Amino acid sequence: MQFHHPHALGLPVLRALSAEMPDVQEDLLAAGAEYVIVPARKNHPELTAGLLCRRALFEGVLRSAAAAEPGVRLRSGHAGGVLVDAGRVTGLRVDDGTVQADLIVNASGRSSRFADAYRALAVGGPCPIGYVSRHYELHPGAEPGPSHLPVNVVQTRSGYLAAVFRQDHGTFSTVLATPRSDRRFTTLRHAETYELASRAVPGLAEWVDPQFSRPLGPVQVGGGLDNTYRGQLDDDGRVAAPGLVHLGDAVCTTNPTAGRGISLALEQSRQLMRLLGEYPHDVAAATHAFDAWCTQQVRPWFDDQVYADTDLRRRWSGGDVDLTRPLPSDLIREATVVDRSMMRVVLPYMLMQVPPASLAEIEPRAREIYADGWRLKRPGPDADELAALIAPVAANH
Repeated sequence: MQFHHPHALGLPVLRALSAEMPDVQEDLLAAGAEYVIVPARKNHPELTAGLLCRRALFEGVLRSAAAAEPGVRLRSGHAGGVLVDAGRVTGLRVDDGTVQADLIVNASGRSSRFADAYRALAVGGPCPIGYVSRHYELHPGAEPGPSHLPVNVVQTRSGYLAAVFRQDHGTFSTVLATPRSDRRFTTLRHAETYELASRAVPGLAEWVDPQFSRPLGPVQVGGGLDNTYRGQLDDDGRVAAPGLVHLGDAVCTTNPTAGRGISLALEQSRQLMRLLGEYPHDVAAATHAFDAWCTQQVRPWFDDQVYADTDLRRRWSGGDVDLTRPLPSDLIREATVVDRSMMRVVLPYMLMQVPPASLAEIEPRAREIYADGWRLKRPGPDADELAALIAPVAANH
């Protein structure tokens, strides 16, 4: 499912490619990926901040590079479980056979139960949203719609969220995200309803105008979304099976509208490789060190998203900005509409150059803005108006 939805390939992805896989970076650009350029601003030079690229193109180029790597053998099959002898990993059950190995990297994703027995349960739970998306292609010679960097369009609106992600070869994806509990929007999965809603939302309407673009496929439904974090250790704080390491979405998943999954996964990969080199004869020590690094560097992004999503659900249910509690990151980001000087902190946060804790520096200024009564008002329909607009069409499905 995730493969067909939009993805952001941000600055951490570019850093990983440049440092570890420059040939893959060159192949991606040759295949049509484009750089995300953040224009120069006061006291800051122009910055190359990521790649515009569909996930299908990204993974196709990456797989081709892996297949061509000397000593690498690709094998497809069902991983049935980990083989452990004398307390450490010896291999893997694959289909009806086994593969011998002294190191297994579990990158099986957010919904896999592979190797559950060897670590503590995840913390977190469901995101408050469900979303639908669709791929489009600009007509030859058509200019892209309105956008802002580093992500093209991400609008938190009254009761829903709208987004646009630019991609390679003049393609882009749009997203409409709504509360999981709001059944009025279940028919957005149908193309007729999705198009009607998209053309009513400023910021999306300009992109999906038939004069400028055409759909490339059906509407894709994203469901069962979670914010989760799961470390390397078992309930007793031990590496239960030395030689087994968990990576990527198997460690952390966050609300996909933030587009952080691939960035966090590649940052983890780089750190794991460094630690395996630092502890060449002690994989348990490397795993402990990796778990500590993830707690410090990955867990904060999970905590940030959980807090923001929890507050967003409250506001979507009618609540106002709560100044008795710390402001969530999305409200701090929105306050830059009033005070652009805060972008000196917000932009590095959005690019994942700095951790979420960096927003604490400007939170007092954001609180002042909201305390004065300011609230971001976007033109276009709120959730009730959007639901009323699509209701006659939705009744036919």
